[in-house]
Amino acid sequence: MKDSIIKEISKDLNIKEKQVKVVLSLLAEGNTVPFIARYRKEVTGALDEEVIRSIEQVYAYEENLLKRKEDVIRLIDEKGLLTEELKNSILSCNKLVEVEDLYRPFKEKKKTKATAAINAGLEPLAKMIMSFPLQGDFESLCRKFLNDKVKNVEEAKEGAGYIISEWISDNANFRKYIRNNMYAHGVMVSKKKKNAADEDGIYEMYYDFSEAIKYIKPHRIMAMNRGEKEKVLTISIDYNQEKVISYLESKVIKNKNSFVCDLVRDAIVDALKRLIIPSVEREIRSELKEKAEEVSIKNFSENVEKLLLTPPMKEKVVLGLDPAFRTGCKLAVLDKTGKPLEIAVIYPTEPRCDIEGSRKKVLELIDKYKIDIIAIGNGTASRESEAFIADTIKDAKKYVEYIIVSEAGASVYSASKLAIEEFPDLTVEKRSAISIGRRLQDSLSELVKIDPKSIGVGLYQHDVKQKNLDESLNFVVTKVVNSVGVNINTASASLLKYVSGLTKKVIGEILKVREEKGKFVDRNSIKEISGMTPKIYEQSIGFMRILDGENPLDKTPIHPESYNQTLELLKMLDIDPYDIGKKSVKEKLNIDVKEYSKKLNIDEYTLKDIIDSLISPERDPRDFMPKPILRSDILHIEDLKVGEKLQGTVRNVVDFGIFIDIGLKNDGLAHISRLTKQYIKHPSELFSVGDIIDCYVEKIDTKKKKVSLSLIDVN
Repeated sequence: MKDSIIKEISKDLNIKEKQVKVVLSLLAEGNTVPFIARYRKEVTGALDEEVIRSIEQVYAYEENLLKRKEDVIRLIDEKGLLTEELKNSILSCNKLVEVEDLYRPFKEKKKTKATAAINAGLEPLAKMIMSFPLQGDFESLCRKFLNDKVKNVEEAKEGAGYIISEWISDNANFRKYIRNNMYAHGVMVSKKKKNAADEDGIYEMYYDFSEAIKYIKPHRIMAMNRGEKEKVLTISIDYNQEKVISYLESKVIKNKNSFVCDLVRDAIVDALKRLIIPSVEREIRSELKEKAEEVSIKNFSENVEKLLLTPPMKEKVVLGLDPAFRTGCKLAVLDKTGKPLEIAVIYPTEPRCDIEGSRKKVLELIDKYKIDIIAIGNGTASRESEAFIADTIKDAKKYVEYIIVSEAGASVYSASKLAIEEFPDLTVEKRSAISIGRRLQDSLSELVKIDPKSIGVGLYQHDVKQKNLDESLNFVVTKVVNSVGVNINTASASLLKYVSGLTKKVIGEILKVREEKGKFVDRNSIKEISGMTPKIYEQSIGFMRILDGENPLDKTPIHPESYNQTLELLKMLDIDPYDIGKKSVKEKLNIDVKEYSKKLNIDEYTLKDIIDSLISPERDPRDFMPKPILRSDILHIEDLKVGEKLQGTVRNVVDFGIFIDIGLKNDGLAHISRLTKQYIKHPSELFSVGDIIDCYVEKIDTKKKKVSLSLIDVN
């Protein structure tokens, strides 16, 4: 049975069965996804984290499906009703709903209209009706079954009809046909509820909306579901009822000349409307919701991943600015390492409008600390603060630029236990200014302190199953942290908790040793930490770096298990380990990988990774991402002209397009139809959060302060 699951996964993911088996074996041995992806390429065939995780998830689903199949077979067998044909039908099911359809007739029924009729002794009558007799009439057929519980012929007919309806409803083939028919030809319909409140017209497009189920976009499903939840919309599925009834009649009615046909037809309609459609509609809507949630979670996770991979602004003194009106704008000057040097509050906005005093303070801080960049949070009073800063820095003694930084989640962090421990003497707003500035200096290190859900770069993240969202986001953060690697001597607990294999206890010990004994000088010394088992060490050590330690290999992603072969390679090529990263080393490492893998008795995947690490020991994948756009002046919507070419930063990628920061108060929207002349299913095929792109102004709505953009030249 397990082999059939492996075969199925192999087919679905288009990989070899051997790869699936190896991954499952490695996972069963307690290896983490990042470790397998990075350090076991030779046995997996270089499968990445996404595929390895998919194998893990699909296998878990298939195992659960198999267990349910076995349970259903056992339960039916215990009743003495299992046939070989039924058993094979159950085993061939690909979905849980199909298994439940086959099990439905054998389930213990709750009290229904049919069970009441059966208890009244009408099951034999129902069976006689379903034999479609040609002789006799209803009156004489039903009289045999009259009793204390069944007073007359009408009650007998009604009760028998309920039993027949339930038999029709319990037929797995009928349900499968109806479900498939609704998927293929059904239409999702939404209407505005009478007297429903929707002041801002959020759901206006869904007040009288319909779309074929097979074409409906995931974000529309999410929007309609939210509208229904907020009691603005009613949602239903329209289907071809006549066609379905005709199908059921062709399958159920065995002899059209029988005098029972009208009753059976009534039972078919009853079964369809009362029992089958409500159930199938729930199943279809549940499946559509599940698929829409998967897309939403995937979209949100991809956006979070790109945000975490924002290139750090290294060696820059930053002024973090948390904008506000009444309580003033909080300022935090951060040195090149993110350490706060000075905290201040200015009031350039309403109600105080102390523009001169605020200008003086900002210019004083720029001059005193040689500030390079000002990071402005994008919350309340953001654009007013931007206008003030853009005007102020014109008078600075040195060149200063500014950037609008997403402050999503900053308030969550600022009020957290972690922030209080980090800055016990500061107010929430002042901590927030520090967080905004640090996000620019090193987005990853700062954002890992915040629940990823609070970062806010998606749609409908609060409408999906939070467990699934948490798992996906945790995977994304773990993937990014391990791809970047951490400096063991400076990494916070928030960063270390995402390192492959590390436990809470070990993280606590790392911080304790660091505080009591100072910096770690080599990776070997990490083995001595209390709770650091050989397995934890194996899984985590390759992702923890020592940048200025005794062994130059410790600053690379090379795993200590490969140190001997690495040193042998360096010796063969006459390279001093302390010279790794130099231009001369790169030239010497231009070798035949196949030849040297044999000489060193090492696989080619690992050798390639070793060579890359020796060429760039401190390589950071973020270095290859587009740099954030810095500005020195403000843009007004009135300045724009249709057809004008601009450069902007992708702030959000959603099903229907991308939101681009072009320097206005509101991000511009480029609809999916205006992204490329080629057909694409989703904007994420071409764009990611943080991308720097050229775009054109297509439409300007000064009243609503909205700008429509196009990536296709509109001129």
